Amino acid sequence: MGEFILDVKNVSKIFPAVKALDNVSLRVRKGEIHAFVGENGAGKSTLMKILNGNYKKDEGSIYFDGKEADIKNPEDARNLGISIIFQELNLVPHLSIAENIYMGRLFRGKFSLIDWEKVYKRADELMEQIGYRMDSRTKVESLSVAQKQMVEIAKALSYPNTKLILMDEPSATLTTKECKKLFDVIRSLKERGVSVIYISHKLEEIDELCEWVTILRDGKIIDSGPISSFTRDQMIAKMIGREITNKFPKRNSTVREKEVLSVKGLNRAGVISDVSFSLREGEVLGFAGLVGAGRTEIARAICGVDYTDSGEIFVGGERVKINNPKDALKVGIAYLSEDRKQEGLVLKAPIKWNISMANMENALSMGMINEKKDRQISDKMIQAMLIKTASMEEYAGNLSGGNQQKIVIGKWLNTNAKIFIFDEPTRGIDVGAKYEIYLLINRLVEEGRSVILISSEMPEVLEMSDRVLVINKGTIVADLSGEKKNAQTVMEYAI
Repeated sequence: MGEFILDVKNVSKIFPAVKALDNVSLRVRKGEIHAFVGENGAGKSTLMKILNGNYKKDEGSIYFDGKEADIKNPEDARNLGISIIFQELNLVPHLSIAENIYMGRLFRGKFSLIDWEKVYKRADELMEQIGYRMDSRTKVESLSVAQKQMVEIAKALSYPNTKLILMDEPSATLTTKECKKLFDVIRSLKERGVSVIYISHKLEEIDELCEWVTILRDGKIIDSGPISSFTRDQMIAKMIGREITNKFPKRNSTVREKEVLSVKGLNRAGVISDVSFSLREGEVLGFAGLVGAGRTEIARAICGVDYTDSGEIFVGGERVKINNPKDALKVGIAYLSEDRKQEGLVLKAPIKWNISMANMENALSMGMINEKKDRQISDKMIQAMLIKTASMEEYAGNLSGGNQQKIVIGKWLNTNAKIFIFDEPTRGIDVGAKYEIYLLINRLVEEGRSVILISSEMPEVLEMSDRVLVINKGTIVADLSGEKKNAQTVMEYAI
């Protein structure tokens, strides 16, 4: 059968006006952890969806375990031994772990009745195999993100002939401790002879976990080889076609004295406690803390997404009442949610519509939408944000994660907001797109606007912020600037 489980030869995929994959060839060995890296839109997810049967290739051949494979749908992929774990986990919250693992394949006993004892027993065994002893009767909605990730892996292994697992950004929302557990599970899969294709923008993970790396750019394979033959800077240069000598661009402005936002004594029982801080004109204020510390909850409370029990908010020195995001926007505050797919975009709507929806008034003439005006606004924003798309009529859901994030930012730039709250703005996007977002943040504050930056990436929050607030259990425990604004001090307060 040979040493390769997967052999892709000259595969191409063409969408309207876009060649997503251009003559791609690659091989994955049996029992290998193989990294796929590249910018958003490079073609990684397109190739994964072809291997999983979601898309049909236009040209080329795919050989799996020594035989040519015609993968028409996900069922064909499962039958071959290919499973995929998408970045957006595909689980049903109100069903149990066992029901999610064996959905559509529940074991049956006498009179074709479901043999629940066997279903739960097999699911328990699968979870134990990957090092997670959990009662498979537990509802998925009660699990942490990391636990849900493990259920997806157990589901992939529940198919008796699984030989290759495709993982798309599996660590994007995990803590360091949870990532370590995930890596242990992936290594145990390798020991069992299962191959893993691992997609991630976190190059430190690639270095630690993977043996081989394939680099894609603009739908083409740029390079492929042992992980030891590339430095991180070399990988980045190949991914984006240029070298980035400074990951965090220098800002050409200083913070003004004018206070644009003041929060005093903000409370919500059991969530946030006595939150008080100020934000100045032209300032980037970082929110740091561990996952679950309350950073997002504070942002949501300020913007009226969640209710508060008490507290005051002042914008430009005047007290304001914010009951919902619309009220926040009226006083000049825009909130870019950490969940762009669920809360930031309408995925099954055109880019044009997504850009306009936060400020439809800009596109109105005599009380009606002026199509020409609307298109001009969208075209201007697409060009300004460097959104890669064939057309403004393209559905937002068809774009890469980085381009989706740019649409969300473009939507809020199309308003009169003066204060921007960026919640995990670079999560799940590549280093090139990150740099562009950093440049945008710098441009905003250079224009005199202000930014609150929430990030779980320590270098990002330290390097991009003028000042950092450390949050622990819903309370601000430190306000750091100058020499005190360093990783060690932040972590000491965060824990």
